[in-house]
Amino acid sequence: MEACEHVFYRNLKKTYPMADRAEGIHIWDTKGKRYIDGSGGACVVSIGHGVPEILEAMQAQFERVPFVHSSQFTNPGACELGDLLYQMAPHESLSRTYFLSGGSEAVESAVKLVRQYWREAGQPDKYKVISRWSSFHGNTTGALALGGHTARRRHYMPIFQHTPHIEPAYCYRCSFKEIPETCDLQCADELERCLKHEGPESVAAFIAEPVVGATAGAVVPRDGYWQRIRQICDQYDVKLIADEVMTGVGRCGRNFGIETWGIIPDLIVMAKGLSSGYTPLGAVMVQDEIHAMIKNGSGAFVHGHTYGQNPLSTAIGAAVLRYIQKKALVERSRTMGIYLLQKLQDLDTLDIVGDIRGLGLFAGIEFVREKSNRAWFDSDLKINLQVANQAFDRGLITYPGNGGVDGIHGDHILLAPPFTIDEAQIDEMVDILHSAIRTVQNQL
Repeated sequence: MEACEHVFYRNLKKTYPMADRAEGIHIWDTKGKRYIDGSGGACVVSIGHGVPEILEAMQAQFERVPFVHSSQFTNPGACELGDLLYQMAPHESLSRTYFLSGGSEAVESAVKLVRQYWREAGQPDKYKVISRWSSFHGNTTGALALGGHTARRRHYMPIFQHTPHIEPAYCYRCSFKEIPETCDLQCADELERCLKHEGPESVAAFIAEPVVGATAGAVVPRDGYWQRIRQICDQYDVKLIADEVMTGVGRCGRNFGIETWGIIPDLIVMAKGLSSGYTPLGAVMVQDEIHAMIKNGSGAFVHGHTYGQNPLSTAIGAAVLRYIQKKALVERSRTMGIYLLQKLQDLDTLDIVGDIRGLGLFAGIEFVREKSNRAWFDSDLKINLQVANQAFDRGLITYPGNGGVDGIHGDHILLAPPFTIDEAQIDEMVDILHSAIRTVQNQL
């Protein structure tokens, strides 16, 4: 055990190796063991570890101004990062970005911004935000209330505000017993039913991940889903918030995951890949209409964080986006993602592998007790952790998750390697996974 006596660890019953150095897609611990970062940490690392250009940008900003408060100064990093994001945006109307320290902060900021928008628009009764089951939007109280993962929510339910939820677009486990070939998108129509139940005059926004990440394992909706959602939001005057904390900035093979379906959201929440883990950084990109409503009304967003628009963080974020553009890494995410999903099909021969899915370099593997009826394992077995631990022992880092079925049951792992990964490294990663899953399978 290489733990520090005075650190409060996330899992108090787990032992952690000590990270020593990292380069490219690899991390080494202090004992010299090498790991493939097959999950980019927590779907964070996009450009790889140890990129010299990022260090140079970090050092240059540190030497000039490491910190100013956003209520007193702006800074060059924020200006450049805002310009770069505008160039990447799904539409020119998404021209303003509010910078924060991470994903949970960004989600909370988006919800507050929508609330203030409707107040200033003369509709103060619009305050509810609808979300989906089998989703995750962050760990702060407001963001967690929006999430649809029962096991994460249950401890804190008494302190949550009312947050209506609808069924997810989860084709492998369709809540409506449909199949994609004949589906009429009842999961999307759920939004309209929920709006009518709650009263459209009370609903401010709908928030969802374009591709569900941590709670269900890279669940990709069928074509037509997001188009229907956009249509319903427009019909009932509800803002659409795309939570791109995991899927944004190239992870799904496009600048933003929602672009896969040609949809323009009203707000985009992002973090993780925005800085590739080189610094804590999140952001909310908003439609011009929302920005103009605040600017021409009260003139100030009633919200803020100490490290919002931090000059060191924004300079690093700008350097990351420049590097992504220079190396054409969004395109690489798309091409390597196709290869990864093809290669992962090799795992389909294993008895406990139920579904293999994903988009770009964002892939999920769901484990089942029986393939024929998609029966899940008892949650006490923690199959997801067993697979992740076996892979870790073999030098591969994955991102395990559970509760995709009903918030409690269901096991999966996520893969989200850096965009710089090559075919040979993907082959090595999948070979390790095959061995890890087979070992768990044989022990059942």
